[in-house]
Amino acid sequence: MSGTSSVGGPGVYEAGDQRNYKDEEINTAERFKEGKPNSHLANDSKDERSIANKLAREEKRAKEPEPRSLEAEQIAQDATLPARSHGNEPSKGARIDQELREEEEEELRRKGKK
Repeated sequence: MSGTSSVGGPGVYEAGDQRNYKDEEINTAERFKEGKPNSHLANDSKDERSIANKLAREEKRAKEPEPRSLEAEQIAQDATLPARSHGNEPSKGARIDQELREEEEEELRRKGKK
């Protein structure tokens, strides 16, 4: 009966998450390097950062422009691009959006604004 159980064989318990560490190994770990980058959530109510630190962070974020990807830039120029890049016909809505965008650009060119 030894070596068998209702939850599996002895291979389940070998050197996986069942490993116990010695106290010396735990205490010598570099404690200050254990944190993960970006581990603080901005809206976490249990975060112990001071209000001044939170305000400074928000001011810094407000000054930084939000990066736009190349794909987002291309979609801003051509609404039918995503469908065509996948080999599909653009939807009616995408075609209408592109037509409206082109008409507005032409109108602005005629008025000399662009």
